[in-house]
Amino acid sequence: MNDTLIAPTTAQPWTTPRIASTREHLIRAADQLWRVQDNASGRVLGHLRVATDPLGLRYRAERLHLETGAFRLIGEFWRVDDAVSALRYS
Repeated sequence: MNDTLIAPTTAQPWTTPRIASTREHLIRAADQLWRVQDNASGRVLGHLRVATDPLGLRYRAERLHLETGAFRLIGEFWRVDDAVSALRYS
């Protein structure tokens, strides 16, 4: 697997994205970062980051790697619900 350097996005205040699923909810962690939390167990499934792209907004599903303190990219999606699903099922 190749490690890809992801350029940081500019800090802007974003509104919380709306997700269709009622199984999870989003908790703001930073300007463009939210924790994805399971409603039933309260467990944090991962993080959702909003990134700008020349073609529109992208949603990055990420997990925090505790040993290094860095985020690991699970996937990058055009739809917020796809990013949440990737965290749910990975």
